[in-house]
Amino acid sequence: MAGCVARRALAVGSRWWARSLTGARGPRPLCVAGGAGAFPPAAAATTRRHLSSRNRPEGKVLETVGVFEVPKQNGKYETGQLFLHSVFGYRGVVLFPWQARLYDRDVASAAPEKAENPAGHGSKEVKGKTHTYYQVLIDARDCPHISQRSQTEAVTFLANHDDSRALYAIPGLDYVSHEDILPYTSTDQVPIQHELFERFLLYDQTKAPPFVARETLRAWQEKNHPWLELSDVHRETTENIRVTVIPFYMGMRWRYCIRLENLDSDVVQLRERHWRIFSLSGTLETVRGRGVVGREPVLSKEQPAFQYSSHVSLQASSGHMWGTFRFERPDGSHFDVRIPPFSLESNKDEKTPPSGLHW
Repeated sequence: MAGCVARRALAVGSRWWARSLTGARGPRPLCVAGGAGAFPPAAAATTRRHLSSRNRPEGKVLETVGVFEVPKQNGKYETGQLFLHSVFGYRGVVLFPWQARLYDRDVASAAPEKAENPAGHGSKEVKGKTHTYYQVLIDARDCPHISQRSQTEAVTFLANHDDSRALYAIPGLDYVSHEDILPYTSTDQVPIQHELFERFLLYDQTKAPPFVARETLRAWQEKNHPWLELSDVHRETTENIRVTVIPFYMGMRWRYCIRLENLDSDVVQLRERHWRIFSLSGTLETVRGRGVVGREPVLSKEQPAFQYSSHVSLQASSGHMWGTFRFERPDGSHFDVRIPPFSLESNKDEKTPPSGLHW
């Protein structure tokens, strides 16, 4: 078992791997427990090379599922690349990459401060830089173990019916930043359990990675491209809590995915949200509420991140959103974390949202 790391090492364990793999001299095996959730995160994270029997629940054994590769410092990962998520710890496979504009407000800007306005709440001009994100499939076996920290239905569509604006979701799809990818290889011809894996990917041992896109994946990407593509990513850190926002235009309404990440070792809990939504029709809406999506997540060193998605409609074709999240410390004190302002821009050419999955 030398070199194995339990699948549920999650944030702590996988972050350690993210650092150590950069200078890896040889292959490191990636192992999982023989039953779902066999290892608690803290126990798994402290075992680098050996897993003693007292850390392993009775009847649970480790099974090797692949071998870690050195993460890419340059370039991008190709379709079919297997990976472990460095923050949420799930296994997945890359479907295709996106080139996004990352607006990182933590990077000092040389531009002078702008006067306060509904779109920017007194913020600095931030220039975007190109960054790679990936559309991925999540292994269905891992979804139950990350559901409290990351929604596994982050990709949603607006149903195209005259009498309905209902949303429908595709389970097990996610968007992953390049630095969150911990690549590995596997000899298994179906290493990821997801109903779309074999519909989208074909095993070809002559290729590297040995999983290539089927025509169904290419057709699905082309048809749903306007609703899948992410173009802008916004990021800002307040008191060691980093907020990342990815907005999507869906035709008549917008979806936004938000990741909250605790970069410190102190435990904090999200208590409230405060949104400001400005529409070019001239309206400014304020929304306050407890938690997000019915939860008040705790961010700790062992489980530092939480990710969710939500939706918003405007009375105009475009607008802006910004706001704050209120967090509570163990001593009962509170502090506000800024949500970076982001634009809600409709596509220039009017498109009709998809009415379902098409292959």
